[in-house]
Amino acid sequence: MTATTAPTLESALSDLGATPDALTDEQRARLDADGFLVLPGLFAGDRLEALRARVEELQRAEGPAAGHEVGRQTGAAMLADLINKGESFESVFTEPAVLAAGHHVVGDLRVNSLNFRAALPGEGHQHLHSDWGRPVAGGDYHLCNSMWLLDDFTPDNGATRVVPGSHRWNRAPADELTDPTAAHPDERLLLGEAGTVVVFNAHLWHGGTLNRTDVPRRGLTMSYCRRDEPQQTDQAAHVRKAVYDRLSPAARFVLDV
Repeated sequence: MTATTAPTLESALSDLGATPDALTDEQRARLDADGFLVLPGLFAGDRLEALRARVEELQRAEGPAAGHEVGRQTGAAMLADLINKGESFESVFTEPAVLAAGHHVVGDLRVNSLNFRAALPGEGHQHLHSDWGRPVAGGDYHLCNSMWLLDDFTPDNGATRVVPGSHRWNRAPADELTDPTAAHPDERLLLGEAGTVVVFNAHLWHGGTLNRTDVPRRGLTMSYCRRDEPQQTDQAAHVRKAVYDRLSPAARFVLDV
């Protein structure tokens, strides 16, 4: 890509390393069949520590106002609009394997939002839901999400539960289940060590579980939407000049600014 050439999705993905070899055929098949893909150790080490430190700084600085850009959730600590709140977050939405997975799910994509959510002690249990407001036919996907584990996700601290394959059912859990808060016979907990990323088709039935520990369970949620869909965070309206100037043309294209 040259300075005078307008980016395309293909050139942006290539420049950011989200090439066909960023995922294996087996990983793509698992994402298609199960609706989620676990990528262990993707940002372990210095990147993990930098993200943890920045999240802690923002929580102290924003206090009760934290997360106001997208609305607060009962039982959870929130932060939002993170692409504007630290250079360490910029590598999240351009991570090659995650970007390649998002492209595989939704096709012509752009960033939807990058937020932080921590299930608080004694809280966090959610009803099964999808992140899209209505059922869709298999393959007609609008949204792909990813969870970046800032802490270990364990059976006790509120790990996310998913129902494998439910993204292909063209049914909403609220219409199908007598009690969407109850355990589903086919559900699976997404467990992993801090530094793991779990990419999941956002049409997959999923929900947080109860944090039975005495510390918050922290994670980032990075999502992509189809380019013809509105973003949760209007990136062009919110992007700060310092961020825009720092980003490559490819990253700006994916952010759609």
